[in-house]
Amino acid sequence: MTTLDDAAALGARDSGLAVVATTRDDGTVQASVVNAGVMAHPVTGEPVVALVTYGAVKLRNLRARPRLTVTFRAGWEWATVEGPAELIGPDDPHPAIDADALRLLLRDVFVAAGGTHDDWDEYDRVMLSQRRTAVLVAPERVYSN
Repeated sequence: MTTLDDAAALGARDSGLAVVATTRDDGTVQASVVNAGVMAHPVTGEPVVALVTYGAVKLRNLRARPRLTVTFRAGWEWATVEGPAELIGPDDPHPAIDADALRLLLRDVFVAAGGTHDDWDEYDRVMLSQRRTAVLVAPERVYSN
């Protein structure tokens, strides 16, 4: 049986790269490659798959149908996590996350996805100017090959 920890370890082997899939209005699948990782939800503490996005299509799909499939891979190994997606960002406020907590959340997601940064103030500025949104996926189903 594959666990969320297994999926996270697999993702870490390939720089946190993952394919995410959302559903369009017409029922077709929209997929893209992102950096993702596993971390504690900033409010509940429960483990979630986390990524940051500003993609208009992905956000529109998630706002209308808040479910996400995330597939990590390394070589021929893969692990998929499916579940409801929660958006937290400047256009998707959360009552327990103020502007400073959002700034720190975006940093935490970046680090969970394997990122490092030499200038966090610049990182914060770019995240704010691009209106980046944290996407947190509660793992309902985890499976692999």
